[in-house]
Amino acid sequence: MNLVPFQSYLNVAVLWIHLFAATFFVGGSFFFWLVIIPASRLITTDESERTQIIGKIAKVFGKIVTPTLGVIVLTGIYNASWYITSWQNLLTYPGTILLTKIILVILLLILIYVHNVYFGKRIVAFARERNLEALKRLRETSRKVSAANLILMATIFLLAVLMQIPP
Repeated sequence: MNLVPFQSYLNVAVLWIHLFAATFFVGGSFFFWLVIIPASRLITTDESERTQIIGKIAKVFGKIVTPTLGVIVLTGIYNASWYITSWQNLLTYPGTILLTKIILVILLLILIYVHNVYFGKRIVAFARERNLEALKRLRETSRKVSAANLILMATIFLLAVLMQIPP
């Protein structure tokens, strides 16, 4: 039995799953930041109510994010095997791009979960308490972390494209 065609189909399927999950996650994150948050200002001018609405939407999105990130990481590890037959390959092109991508993904994962656990819960709590001054201060820092996350996502996508360019 020839496994080469099966391996090719498996590689395509895993790559498609990886790209679909990454597109869903990154696209959803940009949509959240660029559409949902600004649109929430059209729904209500009450900052406490608006924040609670955003918090509920973020909670639903968060339930999908964790499994999606799991799929991205697992399929990413599988796909990385195309580029690294040994750890030394991470020190030469295109392995250096892959190594940079791995480091940025780890940083992104840390920032995502720190943001969600620390900022997300406190922001919603401040909104419920109507502590608008504390909410405003925390939200400023939260926006910077969110912006950093979006920049990391775009950079990781760029690195993925660069890995497809022949040396």
